[in-house]
Amino acid sequence: MAKTDPEALPYRPCVGALVVNGDGLVFIGHRADGPEEPEGPGTWWQMPQGGIDDGEDPLEAVYRELYEETSIRSVHLVAESRDWIRYDLPPDLVGKAWKGRYRGQTQKWYLLRFTGEETEIDILTPGGGHHKAEFNAWKWAPLEALTELVVPFKRDVYRRIVAEFADALK
Repeated sequence: MAKTDPEALPYRPCVGALVVNGDGLVFIGHRADGPEEPEGPGTWWQMPQGGIDDGEDPLEAVYRELYEETSIRSVHLVAESRDWIRYDLPPDLVGKAWKGRYRGQTQKWYLLRFTGEETEIDILTPGGGHHKAEFNAWKWAPLEALTELVVPFKRDVYRRIVAEFADALK
């Protein structure tokens, strides 16, 4: 079987949500992955993120994805990343993840302050029970811990997001 040339594939347009609570801690979910997911084997945590639908505004997409993955709706926008941030999949996942259609993702990130009650958060039957669970556990984590909890090939993205949003989080 021929190996997929990553250079021939586009990046998947995506959004990410850094959701912070009143104590300055960040929402992260533990991935409930199947073998088809791009993170591969391991025990990984991540912030909510997901693809942008055709014709969808990135800000609308982040609110939709956040609800679909966590049931969270009680947030307000604090900041948006200046740039789109790209990452490439590791070579062994190119041609496999996302049905082989993408080489990685290009992401717009948003800093959102959680204003609701924790009872709003539902990762097991998210989005009113209309979406597949992407997480099987969640927690509030210190900003400094994020990069060590995420799958290694996403760590540079997390470092950039943490650095960019650091002032807004103070």
